[in-house]
Amino acid sequence: MGELRLTRGPTGPDNPSRCPAERSYDAAVPELSVGLASIPDLPWESLSHRQVLAELTGTGWVPCGVGDWAVALRSPAGHVAVRVCPFDPAYWAFVDLCRQCAGNRWLPRIDLAAGLEGGGSVVFLEFVVPVGHPVEKDFAEQWQARDRDPEFQEVSQAAQRIHARYRQATPWWGRCDLDDEHIYSAAGRPVLLDVYCMAGSDLYNAILEDVTEVHRRIPRDRMRYALDIPYIARENSPAEILALRNAWARGAE
Repeated sequence: MGELRLTRGPTGPDNPSRCPAERSYDAAVPELSVGLASIPDLPWESLSHRQVLAELTGTGWVPCGVGDWAVALRSPAGHVAVRVCPFDPAYWAFVDLCRQCAGNRWLPRIDLAAGLEGGGSVVFLEFVVPVGHPVEKDFAEQWQARDRDPEFQEVSQAAQRIHARYRQATPWWGRCDLDDEHIYSAAGRPVLLDVYCMAGSDLYNAILEDVTEVHRRIPRDRMRYALDIPYIARENSPAEILALRNAWARGAE
């Protein structure tokens, strides 16, 4: 979900803000009956990430992972995972990639992605599990042969086009990594996950220095819950958290 390292002050993250118009993927995919049957019908755009987490855990979805930017839950039947995020608009680039290369075996299936109140996101996707790094056995053989794999080349070319577009449009954009650190397992095949990130350290340092300028570039209502990302709660000291919250409050004055 993007490596988070600040050069000074509170430790913060590395993963956009303004999302290209094509990010609003809320259309059903008819052939994905198992996944779609697991997804509750909620008014996503009127809910915050906090409300979404409460709704899902209240109906049997179980937390199964915490990253730097988001929390993952698994459906009661186990077929689907959901990524619930308070703020990480860079993830829309990955959603774009999965949609543009739908059906490509190197990417997980996405059933639904929607924006949330305050600039967060919820993404329902094929359940994936981590693999050892460096990758081994069958996965290693497939990875080593990727340059001769037309499906991997399709993903690689699309990923670079999307990266170029977001880099132009997104303040504090980071990078695109198609390396084996981003390999996971989905239904027994290797898939790439979370290949884009923001320059989060720069962004959160900018919040400390001049939050008004940050909100000029990223409207406050599109990053209302930026301080709710798991990385801050997990890695920052009480003093660092207080410094971020004081800086954030100055933007509301």
